[in-house]
Amino acid sequence: MAAPPSRTPPADDRDDDLTARGEPIKDPILWRVRSGPDLEPPLEELLKGKSRKHAIAASGSPAPGRATVDEAKPKGPKGFLQTLGPGLITGASDDDPSGIGTYSQVGSQFGYGLLWTALFTFPLMAAMQELCARIALQTGVGLGVALRRKFPSWLVGTCILALFCANTINVGADLGAVAAGGSLLTRGAIPKLWLVVPAALLILGLEFFVTYATIFKVFKWLTVVLFAYVVTGIVVHPDLRAVITGSLIPRLELNKEYITALVAIFGTTISPYLFFWQASSEVDQMRAAGKLTEADRRGVKLSELKAARTDIVIGMFFSNVVMYFIILTTAAVLHAHGKTDIQSAEEAAQALAPLAGPFAFVLFAGGLIGTGLLAIPILSGSAAYAVKEFFGLKGALSVKPRYRPTFYAVMGLAVVAAVVVLRWRWRKEAARGGRAE
Repeated sequence: MAAPPSRTPPADDRDDDLTARGEPIKDPILWRVRSGPDLEPPLEELLKGKSRKHAIAASGSPAPGRATVDEAKPKGPKGFLQTLGPGLITGASDDDPSGIGTYSQVGSQFGYGLLWTALFTFPLMAAMQELCARIALQTGVGLGVALRRKFPSWLVGTCILALFCANTINVGADLGAVAAGGSLLTRGAIPKLWLVVPAALLILGLEFFVTYATIFKVFKWLTVVLFAYVVTGIVVHPDLRAVITGSLIPRLELNKEYITALVAIFGTTISPYLFFWQASSEVDQMRAAGKLTEADRRGVKLSELKAARTDIVIGMFFSNVVMYFIILTTAAVLHAHGKTDIQSAEEAAQALAPLAGPFAFVLFAGGLIGTGLLAIPILSGSAAYAVKEFFGLKGALSVKPRYRPTFYAVMGLAVVAAVVVLRWRWRKEAARGGRAE
């Protein structure tokens, strides 16, 4: 083991995680322990996976970068899917259980009256996500590094601290929804309190030990779960005239409840964690294409911008379609039957069972599990990326935890803290006669 003084904090803003072989490992946790690796290992050893073949693919995606519009020229569904990447996953993760709860509350309370917000927020989301993608594609670094270079550190640090706290709270809410979805599907045979820790361990295992190529594939497949809400919206047979009116004619009310609902929708659809995840994912995609240093990643081709825009527009459109159908479903079933006091996605799923039938209930509850398993790794991952970029550290989901323990510790801290707070809150509710069990 080399002497501790050889480990000095990074003196620059480089983010060359995959190109520092033989240098001292610069990680705060490894600075303070007596065991562990001293020097940066070869690329094949640094990355998750066992071969040189994975050395590039595991660093960002299962393919050598996102195929550009000019290169891919999709033929059929398979070719089309090759053009999709960070934008699709980011958009799908926006419809997490917390967001589903917000949309369910809005639909149950206001009926079809706020369907127009799905059309209104779509260009806003697409513009914000494309802006984050362009920053990463042009600079070659994540959003945390780019912001720290342009703005005062105290300001950026405060924002990132707020992001970490907000993400942790969201992780807790989404873990609770995953557990609740599992409990609902078993008709209460398994208490949701029992499912929180297994769900958290499953997610941490995915983040810590699975190659990013596999994680990327899992995320893509989990986006399919969101179609459950589209199917649910169709099977409940909504009032088409009311749907068209609510979709195309904005209705504004100057009262506290309506304005609160609008703010909740905007806050749910345009979330800071999506910005950081989009930018970091773009950097990972460039690494996958063989651009392993920041200098290599600087600058962007027009074809790459077109591919990124296509990916982002499709991802944000998909996100808003799901949002639209959740509001539509809860409006058609819950609001129409006078059930206007829904407070969470779990309550919405429970209320759908007697009103819309078991099929709609299963789709809605199953969607909670799938969306939670998609959103939680992105919430905790975006927090880890933001923190490591702000402090100029190294780390990525493609790298083994033993070489970047601080990066993985941030992710683990977010999930563990969320579990502790959630279980404490549920036990407190149970003690007061609530239904946490």
